[in-house]
Amino acid sequence: MKPARRIIDRVSDNQLTTGVLVTEQLFPQMVDYFSTIGLDYMIIDREHGAFDDELVVNVCTLGRLCDFAVLLRPIDCSYSTIRRSIDRGPCGFLLPSVESTDDLDRVRDAIYMPPRGKRRPGGLGNYWASDYSAETWRIEVENDFIILPQIETVKGLENAEEIAAHEITTAIAIGPYDLSHAIGVNAQMDHPKLIDAIKHIREAGEKVSKTMWQIGDANLVAQGCHFICLGEAMAHLKKSLLQSIEHATKVKLQ
Repeated sequence: MKPARRIIDRVSDNQLTTGVLVTEQLFPQMVDYFSTIGLDYMIIDREHGAFDDELVVNVCTLGRLCDFAVLLRPIDCSYSTIRRSIDRGPCGFLLPSVESTDDLDRVRDAIYMPPRGKRRPGGLGNYWASDYSAETWRIEVENDFIILPQIETVKGLENAEEIAAHEITTAIAIGPYDLSHAIGVNAQMDHPKLIDAIKHIREAGEKVSKTMWQIGDANLVAQGCHFICLGEAMAHLKKSLLQSIEHATKVKLQ
């Protein structure tokens, strides 16, 4: 699982590691586009995106063949959802609304082969392994599988230290918009209460030598974050086109 291992190594070395969330539009060529411009990963959003299984499988397969990290955000953390999602062939998960280590235990059971879990291998996820022995699955897949649990609720915030310390957590993550509503500041992203919550989550990771994954812009680097999602891919396209139109209009007026 070379692309996943590359992400883990970069994050562990405090290297800038960047990716995008894909919610509005998904197509296989994105793997080539994102890899070519120097992104490190992409996350297919199945919590909010309306993508069918075949398309997701094709993108995950291309990521595997091109050594580019393709992660999924499933709709929830139930055993059945995670078990089916890993069969699609991603190299990691961004897990929505993780509230306790019980949530992560269920995820562990779905991604680990017995005796560590209850995994029943199938689908395109099998192609990450050179054979199907439990030892090969552990070494070639499980040990490098990326898990980013998002803290998005008050309960998750209260349990942030335990979530960060869990054996499958690669980096502690945050859903800042949902968390802002959960703590009563309603999308005021610069509110002191939300800033304190983010600091608490970051420090929970640091206590167990794990970094923090955040979604935002390059300003996060100045705040000490190096594992970044630069936002939704189509939102960047629309913003870039709008800037080009505004520039062309100004040139014409001159």
